[in-house]
Amino acid sequence: MTKPVLLNNIDHIDLRVDAVTHNTAMGDALMLALTYPGEFRSVQAHYPIVFHKGADGSFQPVALFGLRESQNLFLRENRWDASYIPLAVARQPFLIGMADGEPVIHIDLDSPRVSHLAGEPLFREHGGTSEFLERVNSMLLALHEGVNATPAFIDTLLRHALLETFVLDIELDGGEQLRLAGFYVIHEERLRALSGEALAALNAAGHLEAVYMAIASLSHLRDLIDRMNRLDAAR
Repeated sequence: MTKPVLLNNIDHIDLRVDAVTHNTAMGDALMLALTYPGEFRSVQAHYPIVFHKGADGSFQPVALFGLRESQNLFLRENRWDASYIPLAVARQPFLIGMADGEPVIHIDLDSPRVSHLAGEPLFREHGGTSEFLERVNSMLLALHEGVNATPAFIDTLLRHALLETFVLDIELDGGEQLRLAGFYVIHEERLRALSGEALAALNAAGHLEAVYMAIASLSHLRDLIDRMNRLDAAR
């Protein structure tokens, strides 16, 4: 359950947020998280970027953290084992809402990250927002703008038929077999077959770099498999 409310410095003056601890109890047992083209450069350094097709037929880019539902291979000893956490995760327990057409900050009061005892303060004792909340505001704004820019990127990929279904069959060191399916990746042959004019248009729109970042990120599928093998070996 969630309980998002509009954040304010009267009702929530004493609230604190644990932004450091990462484990299952904190809600971090996530196989994937939403990302956006402007974040691909940071995401591709650690995670595979694939595309998920929703029930409504729309596509969204996501960063993969695991090979099974609710599996996050980056959780280790109450920390996140990577130097970059996608903003869709890092912004928890904060959300963006709209008021009079402007984005405003909401907070999920039911989040295990929220308490009155420990964590980062949201407001200064004598008024004003804390440095932590200022950073959160910047994260939320970047995420909001990035998500809003994603449909144009997806439309471009679909117009050039650059998404293809993706299946990965895996045999772990212990003999267990897994299949990662239900996702889409960039169709590299079709990308290479695009005309110079089409490539120039992709570049001018700022999409070409994101396309290559998504392709490069797939090398981290091997990293996920290695992480899972290490996890199994440690049991």
